[in-house]
Amino acid sequence: MDRAAKRELVASLNTALKDSGLVVVAHYAGMTVAQLTDYRQKVKEAGGKVKVAKNLLAKLALKDTSYEPITDLFKGQTCVAYSEDPIAAAKASVAYAKGNDKLVILGGAMGSTVLDANGIKALAELPSLDELRATLIGLLNAPATKIARTIMEPGAQLARVVQAKASQSEAA
Repeated sequence: MDRAAKRELVASLNTALKDSGLVVVAHYAGMTVAQLTDYRQKVKEAGGKVKVAKNLLAKLALKDTSYEPITDLFKGQTCVAYSEDPIAAAKASVAYAKGNDKLVILGGAMGSTVLDANGIKALAELPSLDELRATLIGLLNAPATKIARTIMEPGAQLARVVQAKASQSEAA
C-alpha cells in the first residue's frame, strides 16, 4: 500500500468515525475470510460497518475524534465496527462473537466515553433506536385509544340494552 492510499484510508476512516455514534474494537485472529465477510455482513445489516486496518493507520484515523482515548486497544489483529446508531454495532458484534469464539471484543467507545468489553455487552442488551421509537409511539397511542374506547362505550351499552329488549320481545 503506497503513501497516497494510506492517507486516503486514514482520511476516510477518520471521517466515518467522526460521524459514528459507537466504535467497537475486536480481535479477529484465527477467523477465515468467509467468517470475517459474514461478520461484516451482519454488522452491515444492523446499519454499521467493519474496517480492518493496520493498527498505526487506525490510531492515526482516531486522532481529532472523540474516540482518541481508545488507541490503547489497538494491539494485535484488530478490526473496528462502527455505526451511527449507538446500539447497532454493539448488538451485531456481540451476537456474532457469541457464535464465533475467534472474534474477541476488546472494548470501544460511545462518544468520549470509553467502554470495556462488558460495557459493550451491556450496551448490546439495550433496545435499538428503532425499537425505542416503536415503544414510544405505542405509549403515545395508548391513551388516545383508551379515550376513544371510553367515549364509545356508553353508545355500545345502549345498543346492547336495545338488542336485549328486542330479543326479549321476539321471544314473548
